[in-house]
Amino acid sequence: MASRDPEIEEGGGGSSLKKPLLHTGSWYRMAGMSSRQSSMLASSAQIIRESVSIFLCVSIVALGPIQFGFTCGYSNPTQAEIITDLGLKISEFSVFGSLANVGAMVGAIASGQIAENIGRKGSLMIAAIPNILGWLAISFAKDYSFLYMGRLLEGFGVGVISYTVPVYIAEISPQNMRGSLGSVNQLSVTIGILLAYLLGLFLPWRVLAVVGTLPCIFLIPGLFFIPESPRWLAKMGFMEDCETSLQVLRGFDTDISSELNEIKRSVPTSGKRATIRFSEFKRRRYWYPLMVGIGLLLLQQLSGINGVLFYSSNIFNSAGISSSKAATFGLGAIQVVATAITTSLVDKSGRRALLLLSSFLMVASNLLVSMSFFLKHLVSKDSSLYGFLGMLSLIGLLIMVTGFSLGLGPIPWVIMSEILPVNIKSLAGSVATLFNWLAASIVTMTAPLLLDWSSGGTFIIYAAVSTFTLIFVKLWVPETKGKTLEEIQWSFR
Repeated sequence: MASRDPEIEEGGGGSSLKKPLLHTGSWYRMAGMSSRQSSMLASSAQIIRESVSIFLCVSIVALGPIQFGFTCGYSNPTQAEIITDLGLKISEFSVFGSLANVGAMVGAIASGQIAENIGRKGSLMIAAIPNILGWLAISFAKDYSFLYMGRLLEGFGVGVISYTVPVYIAEISPQNMRGSLGSVNQLSVTIGILLAYLLGLFLPWRVLAVVGTLPCIFLIPGLFFIPESPRWLAKMGFMEDCETSLQVLRGFDTDISSELNEIKRSVPTSGKRATIRFSEFKRRRYWYPLMVGIGLLLLQQLSGINGVLFYSSNIFNSAGISSSKAATFGLGAIQVVATAITTSLVDKSGRRALLLLSSFLMVASNLLVSMSFFLKHLVSKDSSLYGFLGMLSLIGLLIMVTGFSLGLGPIPWVIMSEILPVNIKSLAGSVATLFNWLAASIVTMTAPLLLDWSSGGTFIIYAAVSTFTLIFVKLWVPETKGKTLEEIQWSFR
């Protein structure tokens, strides 16, 4: 194990450093000492133990994105029931659906500073509490006021989660597993959406809201059993805790001296929070990764995927498909499968290749759906060709969701968490996340208006955005596969 810096142990040269919320805890250090004294493990056993430690951490924080997905999927199967039970107008329910995005934008603005000041684990704790309160408010709602308040609270928590989880996973992962583990974030979101679709077929909306509290109820105690991000601890000057955290994550018998020294060299002066002037954003090391991070998260949403998922039942009905709920559930299932495939491929094929494939499939599928809608107006509803065109639009939507899940869904979050320099990560990450939620709000609000104007024209617009995404990835997105976070940041200098 690498030697400790005595000056840092004393608080960075005399300055008193505040301990992070949900501090790592001494049991890790005791377990490490006991392990080193009791046995010498073979290299294969070390790999297994390292993987168990990493997978445990990722599995626990993945409860946050499951909550994220459940929030996104909740309004789809419950719309008719909530409107009937509470006597809401369609416009009032639309406000309910969109308030999650409003809350998420507020959460996104706050997420960087929260994660910076109290740590990644503390940030997730802060996010879990309003999520639980929000679901309970929805469950006991007697009118739209509690419904709206609950949705805003949920949105705030989701906004914090959407930034913090990918950053935490990136900061704890070994470089050869970072892409796969980072993709678990989006995989968990799709699982949450699918669970909302599935359970929404059988459970009343109030019971479904109570079920929505479970991911965060399990997340809160789980956070006490995982280490804080070693890179955040190093940045804040807690070098002894950084060493302990890294040792737990890599295995107690693994030599971490090289990685620890690289982290130490990359962070600002111990115990001091580096600040940069606005004029410094003119330097390539800052503006380039910020442009790539914002660009990918913006284009991810402008591709129109939320419009497709939120209003899939209406789209299927207009395409002449009678079993729209079953088709919507099928879309959710395909999302999960395709995202799981990406999780296994991203560290082998690289980020750029999957993003290019994803963008191409999005362009092709949008054009296919658009063509089927335009041709529908030229044929009789009684003809066999009309039914064929309905199936063609379904196939196009399936390809679209598959294409999105193979790249544009998970990888922008992975790349954002990898490329942002450590001294601007909190600010830049918040801005990038805010743009993502802003774009999601725009797409969610405009999708029904655009579909009412022209279904075929709507998908032409989404195809144009996907074409620009293809060009953006080809020209400006760097490959980060196999590099440490420190190597990625140095490449922008």
